[in-house]
Amino acid sequence: MIKEELISDTIYQLYKKAAIILPEDVKYSLETAFKVEDDEIAKLNIEAILKNIKLAEEKSIPMCQDTGLPIIFVKLGNVKVENLYEGIKKGVEKATEDVPLRPNVVDPISRKNSRNNIGKNIPQIDIELIDEDYLEITILPKGFGSENNNALKMALPGEGVEGIKAFVLETVLKAGGKPCPPTVVGVGIGGTSDLAMKTAKKALLRKIGEKNPDSVLATLEKEILEEINKSGIGPMGLGGKTTTLDVKIDKIATHTAGLPIGVCIQCWAHRYATAILKDS
Repeated sequence: MIKEELISDTIYQLYKKAAIILPEDVKYSLETAFKVEDDEIAKLNIEAILKNIKLAEEKSIPMCQDTGLPIIFVKLGNVKVENLYEGIKKGVEKATEDVPLRPNVVDPISRKNSRNNIGKNIPQIDIELIDEDYLEITILPKGFGSENNNALKMALPGEGVEGIKAFVLETVLKAGGKPCPPTVVGVGIGGTSDLAMKTAKKALLRKIGEKNPDSVLATLEKEILEEINKSGIGPMGLGGKTTTLDVKIDKIATHTAGLPIGVCIQCWAHRYATAILKDS
């Protein structure tokens, strides 16, 4: 049995790690972007980002004031789990108080702040059933400077691949510097409207630089990334070669009459952390 207390502590540790320490693939991609840039302002912006990352680790403080909305991805295998939901909630509350995290969660109408990052259906929890002997938990704290620039299009099948490319590019260009580039762009193709957006967000969990196992999607990722970076939006929207670090695309089956396209933009602070728990 995986106990509630272990789940709570795991969530707390994952949120703390995600808020303070940027994953190595993200840091490496930013360091590479710094070397590639030849525009002085672009280099200064990436240098400031890299210094920010280093200071956050050294001082053990969050790398961004927006410590995000708690989004939890759970892969649930053939294990017994005690009070998964309560364990996740308690872990988020503890992290909010101890790290500390900015209390971001409010009622959408009254705007009353919960003060503990807990609210109706928040933390957002996505559960995927897997045929394994473990429980995998990933936290993706999502800031809203980037989240506010997400977009969905219920395209028609005839728009095809070119329609997908055009919509992703349109979305990123419209966002400009608002999502604090260099960004990571997740794209979900297919499903229903809600599934397309969820798939786009889950696509962000693939490591930067990791090639898509689907050759068609791999080509599409490469082509979209190249087009985005030709835009010249650059780091923090002030010009340069690096507007986006990577494009991640996933697809799911859909209705014969539809082609849903979801685009989820992530800022340079692409924070996530994962842990695997097994029955004791």
